[in-house]
Order: sequence, then C-alpha cells, then structure tokens
Amino acid sequence: IEIYRELSADELTKKLSTPDSKAGAGSAAAASAAIAASMLARAAQSVCQKNEANDKIEWFVRNTEILRDYMVKLIDEDVKCHGPLRRAVKEGNERRIEAARQSAVSICLEIINMMGKALEMTEKLLEWADSEEAAELAESADLAYGASLAAGRHVLYMSRLSPDDTYRYVMHRENELTMAEQQTRYAGILEKAAGEKDKR
Repeated sequence: IEIYRELSADELTKKLSTPDSKAGAGSAAAASAAIAASMLARAAQSVCQKNEANDKIEWFVRNTEILRDYMVKLIDEDVKCHGPLRRAVKEGNERRIEAARQSAVSICLEIINMMGKALEMTEKLLEWADSEEAAELAESADLAYGASLAAGRHVLYMSRLSPDDTYRYVMHRENELTMAEQQTRYAGILEKAAGEKDKR
C-alpha cells in the first residue's frame, strides 16, 4: 500500500499529475490544506514569540499544528474513501456505486469544514499580528480558501453524477452557503491584513 503523505513534494505532485493514480482531487485539496495550515502555524508561532505568553495565543500554536498534521493525514484518507467507489464501478453495481459515491466525498467535506475553522483562527490571530505576520496570515487564508474551493468543486462534480435529485440539491445548496460564508470571512481577513500593513 502506497502512503502518499510520505512522498516527497516532487513524488506526490508526479502522482497527482498521472490520470491513473489513486491520489486525486481530494488528496490535492488535502495537501493544499496542509500547506495552508503550515503557514497558519508559522504565523501563530511568530505571534507567540513576539507577544507575552498567554493561554489564547498558546492555544493557537497548539491547534494550528494539530490542524496541519490532520490535513496531512487526509491526503491518504481521501484515497481510502474512494476505494469502495472504484470497486463498485468495476463491479457495475448501481446501488453500490451510489452509496459509495456519497461516502467518497467525505474527506473533501471535512477539508471544507476544517479550512473554515482555519479562516476563523486566522481572523482571530490578526488581533495580535504585526505587519509581517499579517502578510503571512493573509497568505495562509489564500491557500485555505483555495483548498476549500477545490474540495467543494469535487463535491459538486461527484454529486452531479448522482441520480438522486434531493441529494444533488442538498449538496449544491450546502456548498453554496458554506462558500458564501467562507468568502465573506476571507475578504474580511484580506481587508484587515491590508489595514495592518498600512498602519505600520
């Protein structure tokens, strides 16, 4: 069994660029989310070093690292959750295909959820950030929002393949509402980060 998260950046991107690779859109979104969380963790540690230690900042340091590690693990979890779908398609069993299709997007849904949490943490960390840290936090937000958009696009693609009208509608509407909320928070982060830069 190949462990994709243990590959070098060069090896992983080569796998992702190959059409017959088991690593796909979800793995790519997870890798992007891990990089976003890395930048967030970097900024959190910098904020901690430059400010008096307090429980709130230390909480961000701990949890941004937990988030980074979790996103790395999801690179392989996405491959696993697509396994039943690949088997069902090979068997040609429509009922199993539909059941597997709905579970196959579970990791992408988790990426969307956790990148929303990352944007929330980014927004709060800006309260302590100087201009350099604000720039890093804005960069982290760019990556987090992009990972969320990519994961959401894969969810929408998979849901469009479903013959279940209700499922398709629910997935589309939930994605629409979630992305609208994240876009608003993302725009606020960029505005606040730019204000911090101008202020200094």
